[in-house]
Amino acid sequence: MQKSYKVDELIYDGDIYDGMNTDTADLPFYSRWLAEKKDSNIMELCCGTGRLTIPLAKEGYRITGVDNSPSMLKQAAEKADRLNIPVTLIEADMRFFDLPETYDIIFIPFNSIHHLYDTEDFFRVLTQVKKHLKADGYFIFDCFNPDIRYIVNAENQEIPIAGYTIPDGREVAIKQTMIYENKTQINRIKWHYYINGTFDSVQNMDMRMFFPQELDAYLTMYGFQTLHKFGGFNEEPFEDNSAKQILVCKQTIRT
Repeated sequence: MQKSYKVDELIYDGDIYDGMNTDTADLPFYSRWLAEKKDSNIMELCCGTGRLTIPLAKEGYRITGVDNSPSMLKQAAEKADRLNIPVTLIEADMRFFDLPETYDIIFIPFNSIHHLYDTEDFFRVLTQVKKHLKADGYFIFDCFNPDIRYIVNAENQEIPIAGYTIPDGREVAIKQTMIYENKTQINRIKWHYYINGTFDSVQNMDMRMFFPQELDAYLTMYGFQTLHKFGGFNEEPFEDNSAKQILVCKQTIRT
């Protein structure tokens, strides 16, 4: 029987998400690459609450943010309005979005492809990206370089990973457990939420692992040439111990 893999609702709650995800170490990287086509049409898939969308729009990029979470998009819209920054936000699934425009750069930041649990879902995303990407456009995304040793060592341990205060004053603490499935390449992550010191709930955040040569093969199959593969946002070479896979691609075949 097919298991149900998912990211639970509390993780996609805009307020709680924003309280945890304040790191913008990837912003200078994406800004540098978007500068290659400064006056162009840009799409960010899985834009969330606008963590990158809004500061990039503030820099002058014409950017459309796409996300499947109404709560996240509501938060993004409110932030953009407060700052008086024009941003186009669209609610859509990255596997099935269908927009009338094409784009000079499409990017998927913040490890978002790990929530594509079936290989066919990743292929659907690649198909939609090709459909919406201009012939000379860039497709850029980042994800983890799977570290099986870390995953195995962390299995069945409850590890504190975050503690923060959200705007309404609630104190949030998160502890993590995980179990890795070899067959599906999915890391079954559970976040144990404590709010104001009291246990609240266990939220699933399942993540599909994409291994380096597997990912390279999928991109080639779908007509993408990898121009660069970096191991970090300072454009370090991708190596065995790199924490990240950061890919800058162009199309080789139009279908």
